[in-house]
Amino acid sequence: MTVNKVGKDIPEMYAAQYGVFDGELANIKDYQESTRKIHPVKPRDKKLLGSLREAIEKTGLKDGMTISFHHHFREGDFVINMVMDEIAKMGFKNLTIAPSSIANIHEPLIGHIKKGVVTNITSSGLRDKVGAAISEGILDNPVVIRSHGGRARAIVRGDIHIDVAFLGAPSSDEYGNVNGSHGRTACGSLGYAMVDAKYADQVVVITDSLMPYPNTPISIPQTDVDYVVVVDAIGDPEGIAKGATRFTKNPKELLIAEYAAKVITNSPYYKQGFSFQTGTGGASLAVSRFLKEAMINDKITASFALGGITNAMVELLEEGLVEKIIDVQDFDHPSAISLGKNANHYEVDAIMYASPLSKGSVINQLDTAILSALEIDTDFNVNVITGSDGIIRGASGGHSDTSAACKMSLVISPLIRGRIPTIVDTVNTVVTPGSSVDVVVTELGIAINPAREDLIKHFKTLDVPQFTIDQLKDIAYSIVGSPDPIEYGDKVVALIEYRDGTIIDVVKNV
Repeated sequence: MTVNKVGKDIPEMYAAQYGVFDGELANIKDYQESTRKIHPVKPRDKKLLGSLREAIEKTGLKDGMTISFHHHFREGDFVINMVMDEIAKMGFKNLTIAPSSIANIHEPLIGHIKKGVVTNITSSGLRDKVGAAISEGILDNPVVIRSHGGRARAIVRGDIHIDVAFLGAPSSDEYGNVNGSHGRTACGSLGYAMVDAKYADQVVVITDSLMPYPNTPISIPQTDVDYVVVVDAIGDPEGIAKGATRFTKNPKELLIAEYAAKVITNSPYYKQGFSFQTGTGGASLAVSRFLKEAMINDKITASFALGGITNAMVELLEEGLVEKIIDVQDFDHPSAISLGKNANHYEVDAIMYASPLSKGSVINQLDTAILSALEIDTDFNVNVITGSDGIIRGASGGHSDTSAACKMSLVISPLIRGRIPTIVDTVNTVVTPGSSVDVVVTELGIAINPAREDLIKHFKTLDVPQFTIDQLKDIAYSIVGSPDPIEYGDKVVALIEYRDGTIIDVVKNV
């Protein structure tokens, strides 16, 4: 075993293959960008094909190849299941799939794993039954979990080489000009799909809304697309917003949001032209509401808001409180529509959003970010992947990316969730190192990372209860008791990559 910077034991075979986490910036080095194979399209060649099967045949897909998908349709996605079912019928085996994330709706993947169609997975996250199956050891090889920025880095550097990308397109013309702001299944930004389209050897666009040429605005251009297929439906628009835009009336969540907003508005970064990113879910959306009130009262506007975008952000833009939105993904229909109609609502790809090996990602310009957690430990390490039972049920997302890059990261969480403490001695799985976390916010109050002496001094008079992280943990344990240790097996079922490509933790079978 090799012990990494956050004290996690990494098996030698994975330490040798990937390297181990040694600090936020330790592995940010020069590199050679990946290349792709190009099959030129001649003047009278047609890209529009008659069926998905024909497209798969045209790509020359073979056993053992890597295929990718995007997750902009979230729980409304039909594309992964549609493509994988057809691939299975055609008899392919031993494929690696590299979707930007895997949702509950992708439960049929379990059958493809059992039949040997899929033998390797890399993704940002695994939900529900797929995550549980992986935690039981259904795959021979461990899943590789990467952050959104880490996935973009891996594709650009060639750690992930995509043979064929199958990309759902809310609208496309017959030559492959794609956008996500128009069409029957509008999802807004295609920030994750744009990276796959740029670096995959071949790209198959799957759409349910074929537009006249040229289809504008263009998110993915025809120069990155090999084939176009029209199907009846690529997704359910209602599934895009599922669980993301819940406006809370929960007193606990509202108190967490109020405390988080007070930290932001009393911080040294809250001034004319500040920038921020908030997540989805009840407490995060409530933070946006409290911020809105403060900005109106203080006559302050933000230069930009970043990240996965909701209607709450769009309202701030349209009311003049935010000057620009920079958007890698949308979480509801109003934000998807805004991308198509608001000139100051900008779409960016995942490289520009958060890659640690780009020439400067947007998160590097971010003042503050609101992030969630399943667990936080007394070293401020954060787990967003495994539940209290050790089962994979979450996603790395942009957590480690934004927390490392912004000037002040806030991790918000109830002290106890379902009679399980969220502040613990040691998290089950480290996704974001404590060195990236500045302030933890609970309904009892806040804990500031001791490494941020500047914030401790600055917030001495803040009208929010303050504790050490150990005090918050002790309070949680006094209410529900200390959690029983999880009984893990010996098989490594998932590798947690830090955003730079090194291993920050591993997950073993439960």
